[in-house]
Amino acid sequence: MSTESASPAAPPVVSPLTLKAAVLLLKAQAVVVGAIAIFLVFKDITSTPTDLGVALSLTVFTVLASAAIYAVARALGNHRGGARAPGIVVQLMLLAIGYYMIEGGLAWLGITLIVLGIAVIGLILAPPSTRALGYGPQEDDAA
Repeated sequence: MSTESASPAAPPVVSPLTLKAAVLLLKAQAVVVGAIAIFLVFKDITSTPTDLGVALSLTVFTVLASAAIYAVARALGNHRGGARAPGIVVQLMLLAIGYYMIEGGLAWLGITLIVLGIAVIGLILAPPSTRALGYGPQEDDAA
C-alpha cells in the first residue's frame, strides 16, 4: 500500500519579496544582537563587574533576545501568521531604543534604528506579506 494520499499536493507557497526582505532584516538584527551578546560574554570574563548578577543577567537576556528575534524571522520565513505580531513588537522596541539613542547623543544610530524598525514593520504589514502569512483575501480569492 502506498502512504501517499490521492489528493494532489498543494503548490508550495512562494514568499513575496516584501516578506523575504523582512525576514532578512530580522535575521540581520538577530546576528547583531548575537554579536553584542558575544561582546558581553567577553566583558563578563575579562572585567571585574561591581555586580556580577546584573552583568550575567544582561548577557543572558541578550542571548535570549538574539534567539527570539531569529525564531521570529524563521517563523515568518515559514509563513507562520502568528509570528507577525512578535515581529512587529520587536520593531516597536527598536523604535524605543532608537529614541533613547537620539536623546543620549547618538542621533545617527538612533535615526538608523528608527528607520530600520519602521521599514521592517512596513514590510511585515505590506499586502503581499499579509497574504503570504494567511491574513486577508488570497490572490486567487481577489479575482
